[in-house]
Amino acid sequence: MGVRVVQDDGHFQGELSSAGTKLVVVDFTATWCGPCQRIAPVFEQLSTRYPNAIFLKVDVDKCQETAASQGVSAMPTFIFYRNRIKLGLSQGANPERLEAKIIEYYEGGDGDDSEGSVSGHMDLSTFIMKGQCECLNESDDHNLEHCLTSEGGYLESDCDEQLIISITFKQAVKVHSLKFKAPADKGPKNIKIFINQPRTIDFDMADSNTSIQNLELSAQDIQEGNPVPLRYVKFQNVQNLQIFVKDNQTGTETTQIDHLAIIGSPISTTNMGDFKRIAGKKGESH
Repeated sequence: MGVRVVQDDGHFQGELSSAGTKLVVVDFTATWCGPCQRIAPVFEQLSTRYPNAIFLKVDVDKCQETAASQGVSAMPTFIFYRNRIKLGLSQGANPERLEAKIIEYYEGGDGDDSEGSVSGHMDLSTFIMKGQCECLNESDDHNLEHCLTSEGGYLESDCDEQLIISITFKQAVKVHSLKFKAPADKGPKNIKIFINQPRTIDFDMADSNTSIQNLELSAQDIQEGNPVPLRYVKFQNVQNLQIFVKDNQTGTETTQIDHLAIIGSPISTTNMGDFKRIAGKKGESH
């Protein structure tokens, strides 16, 4: 794929729009910047190493409006986007730090090419506010954070088989499906899903309140980590998601979840805080 050179401000917006759910890595650079020239060959190599991401090079002198609207104040600055939303940045000519950031965001979903992806949707892990998520009845050694990545570790319940998982998103999202990867015996079976609760519900409320949807997972679903579709029309504006695990597959004492993935898409494809309109440009279309 290689690195695409952005010719002007309109070209930049077009590239972000056409990338869809793929990760976009943008090198804000300048011809007069020594560190920019030193890291340029590394950026080129990374573009071949991570073929499911889009790599763009923006000359800040040619694309002054883009550089200003993205808050670029030093070169080189690398900014990461998905669905036209800014995920984070890395400043300076540090190859190790740059690649670490690419890896961090690359795993969040590579469009339709990624294994187990759902067409038109993405893994919403990069939109989860992990500091505001919680799980009731989690064990101390195997807590919620362990199952929000696929890098080993697992979530396990503590005193009995029930769990309440509360997930908060950085912005409103549409949720299409859930993927649970878990052992066939200890994995979750009957689940109630609630959305947009003012606070984490307790077990009595979870048991008695009407959920937005109930799921019964099969042993095959959780062993293979298959996407379990939700009633998509009911999950069009989700700020938080609460998952009540009522029981597990075989009635064992505790429930285990190796990986929980939430598949969907952000509602706003433009984060207006990141794409401030330049004065006098309202009528322009790209």
